[in-house]
Amino acid sequence: MIYIFCAPSGSGKSTMVKHLLTEHPDLFELSVSCTTRPPRGQEVHGREYYFISVEEFRKRIENNDFVEYQQVYEGLYYGTLKKEIDRIEAAGKQVLFDVDVKGGINLKKILGDKAVSVFICPPSVDELRKRLVGRGDTSAEMIEKRLAKAEEELSYKPCFDRVVVNDDLRHAFEQLDAIIDETK
Repeated sequence: MIYIFCAPSGSGKSTMVKHLLTEHPDLFELSVSCTTRPPRGQEVHGREYYFISVEEFRKRIENNDFVEYQQVYEGLYYGTLKKEIDRIEAAGKQVLFDVDVKGGINLKKILGDKAVSVFICPPSVDELRKRLVGRGDTSAEMIEKRLAKAEEELSYKPCFDRVVVNDDLRHAFEQLDAIIDETK
């Protein structure tokens, strides 16, 4: 089974994915996506993302290297390389995707019943604002863009197989573990 995790920025999606990777290191591996955005904080090329230029990203689109990709904002691309799925499956593990909402919807359409799509939902937009501000790595202008995008993304919840509301981290982990137990 392939697992697709999506959420508005700041909802805790990466925390949920890290939980699964820590609890089940022999079962799952994270698919590393490509992006044209610069690294944040301690992010490392090839670990959190493959950080590439817009020019290289567009060349990979032309070469049909992506399972899916999205231009999230002008000049800001994210995409899933086909070789990542092949690499993880060849290692005998299940693929975890940590992708944006539209990318997740596209992956689910492409992968169908081979995938379970999970939407991680913040308890409220106000809480989401607090989380984004608390990161300390995002400008006020970008926070406002992300909040506007989050309101749109929240409307896509019905497109996902499962929804986990991340209001209490322990409870969210329990919900996530139950989904994995039911579907693996």
